[in-house]
Amino acid sequence: MAPNRIRPAAATVSKPASDNWRTVVVRYVLKTILYFLIGSVIWVTVLKFVPVWFTPYMIVRKFEAISEGRSSKIYSDWAPMSKMSKEAPLSVVASEDQLFPTHWGFDFKAMGNAFKHNFRGKKIRGASTISQQVAKNVFLWQGRSYIRKGLEVYFTLLIELIWGKERILEVYLNIAETGSMTFGYNAAAQRFFYKSAASLTRNEAARIAAVLPSPIRFSAKNPSAYVQRRTAQIARQMRMLGRDHILNL
Repeated sequence: MAPNRIRPAAATVSKPASDNWRTVVVRYVLKTILYFLIGSVIWVTVLKFVPVWFTPYMIVRKFEAISEGRSSKIYSDWAPMSKMSKEAPLSVVASEDQLFPTHWGFDFKAMGNAFKHNFRGKKIRGASTISQQVAKNVFLWQGRSYIRKGLEVYFTLLIELIWGKERILEVYLNIAETGSMTFGYNAAAQRFFYKSAASLTRNEAARIAAVLPSPIRFSAKNPSAYVQRRTAQIARQMRMLGRDHILNL
């Protein structure tokens, strides 16, 4: 009878170190993305109910003023939209984003027109909706990059889903720069017209909206000929749209 032979143990095959590192990196990236998604949803949800007292852009403007030796005081006075004149929200919709009540954060037709305009080498034209501007100013940094633009799309969809139109518009009316170092309609009304946003007339609200594209260059208090023409155009658009345009947000 042949003796039993002891078979040699199978050799243990170890994974290359590169595979181990790749696994660690993938896990780290996936965890980071998961934490970011959870954190951003919590952040956006909290700001649905809490006033947005300051934004990254306000901080940037403050440091710019300090570095230039100017007054760095920020003029901002949060006011619920219910405490504002109905002319205020109507003016920004008429001037900035007339499809705001119906789109899901993006105006693709305007984006296409802006792309064609810019492709021809003309002066750069933007096509950001009110929702996109809120997402950028509240949650992100200034500048142009694919990463920032991608995050802007993400936060725009998030606030459209979680906040809804009324809250988006309310935040915009409080954080948009309406004059040098001045943010929001209530602060602008107090500084330039010596009243609260609740008492703004159609012409006054339209004049604030007229400077929104370039609030450092133009003034609602001392309007240039351009601002006066732009104010008249916005007031006409407000009459055409009517207050019903924003009542069912």
